[in-house]
Amino acid sequence: MYRVLLVDDEEDVREGLVVEVDWEALDLRIVGLAENGREALEMAERVEPDIVVTDISMPFMNGLELAQRLRKRNPLVKVVILTGYDEFDYARQAISLSVDEYLLKPFSAGHLTELLTRLRAQMAAEVAEREDVQQLREHYHTSLPLLQADLMATLLHRQKSSTYIHSKAKQCGLDLTGERYGVSVLTLHMDEDAELKRFAALNIATEVWAEHSAGHAFMHQETIVLLYVDRWGGTDGAKRQQKALENVMRSINHYLRIPATVGSGQIVNTLADVNHAYEDAMLALDYRLVPGTDSIIYIADVERQTAGKLRFDELKQQTLTRCLKAGTQAELEEGLEIIFREITVEHSRSDIQLYLIEVLTTVWKAAQASGEEMEDIFGAGFQLYADLFRLPGLAEAQRKVREVCLLVQHRIASGRQHVYKDIVEQALVFTKEHYADPDLSIQKVCGHLHISSGYFCGIFKKEVQLTFLQYLMQIRMEAARELLRSTELKSFQIAEQVGFAEPNYFSFCFKKHIGVSPKEYRKQASLAASEGSIR
Repeated sequence: MYRVLLVDDEEDVREGLVVEVDWEALDLRIVGLAENGREALEMAERVEPDIVVTDISMPFMNGLELAQRLRKRNPLVKVVILTGYDEFDYARQAISLSVDEYLLKPFSAGHLTELLTRLRAQMAAEVAEREDVQQLREHYHTSLPLLQADLMATLLHRQKSSTYIHSKAKQCGLDLTGERYGVSVLTLHMDEDAELKRFAALNIATEVWAEHSAGHAFMHQETIVLLYVDRWGGTDGAKRQQKALENVMRSINHYLRIPATVGSGQIVNTLADVNHAYEDAMLALDYRLVPGTDSIIYIADVERQTAGKLRFDELKQQTLTRCLKAGTQAELEEGLEIIFREITVEHSRSDIQLYLIEVLTTVWKAAQASGEEMEDIFGAGFQLYADLFRLPGLAEAQRKVREVCLLVQHRIASGRQHVYKDIVEQALVFTKEHYADPDLSIQKVCGHLHISSGYFCGIFKKEVQLTFLQYLMQIRMEAARELLRSTELKSFQIAEQVGFAEPNYFSFCFKKHIGVSPKEYRKQASLAASEGSIR
């Protein structure tokens, strides 16, 4: 349902527009009524209308100026101008302002309904054009190789959930369904025509890999990555991978006569762990300089691999960091439970210590990124890692890590709240000092504070329970009341002193917010003072 803002300085016109048009039937909803262009502009910041229906002739800001200002803020907003016959030539300026429709007064509800129906259809057509399925499909197929390459890079370097990867793979036409997975990295040793020969080697590898139904072959960072997808399960997966790798190497040697080496990692159980298999494959590839190694180097042959190797991977780092910075205590406890669950009796003391050091290092980085110093939290001279090594057992070490995490999380949350309050306090001070500036705006305050307006608006409303514009108006009205009570200044002088460039608009706002005109308020205040009462 599209949002509509109605703007007219005549109350009966506004009310007539509300009741005489079946807005719901048009799939439209009125989100605001404004009496003039200036009020409408301020209101538009809050209600974000899709359509603005406005009179052309209004005090403080006419409809054409309003349309121009709205366009600068939101080029997609639709503007309908209401104008009389005597203003028709003036209204034709609307064309240069990209006003979407104009309607001559007097008009009937039927005429306005017809116009809105046409505008509503135009908006729907624009949405349909942006979402044109055929265009999107053509663009999608053009981008498919890039999408596939991006997914494969993510698979090798980031740890994402298996559900996420399968979903993305399906979108870009890849089948990664399997029981287990392996990664091998092939590099060529050559000096000339590197790109051309690498491309030829990729074609050979892709063809052989497909013949074995082994998975996918692709280029990545000047190497050929052979992603093995074991679709059968059982105990023969490693043998199938080995046979496919041997045939790839045999074909490359036969057709290209180029020396090549393959590094192959351990087979893993899930797609989420493929990045670990890639790390192992790259480690294996490093052994190609060791004398006596074969052209296919398996990490299990050159390095001792413990079952269930402890890895504090990217996914665990991200989860812990998020919980520390923005999570609840329950979420942090759950995250730590997952981290500790990886540790078993099979792991050596040194492996466990290294693992927990990586956990604490992530905690330390999260604290620093949030502007907190560990010395301030734990005291000068603390020895976090040394204290961990002195603990007698795993349970005590886990308890220590948990205590550190909870304390850091609490400190970050407190610091963030302090930052919020400090920013808002600075904004309040700046506003009180500059409310007399008629050009004072959210953008000016944010420029002073060096923060984005979106971030500022959110924390300001959360802390003050008012939008910035509402607070500014409140400050100006309070200052105006004080000046009316305590001085003999004219209304136009008071308007200038409290930030209104137009005295008439000041009087309009004062009556709207206080309930009486400035003149009536001064008379009431004077009468109350003479009677000895305080108002």
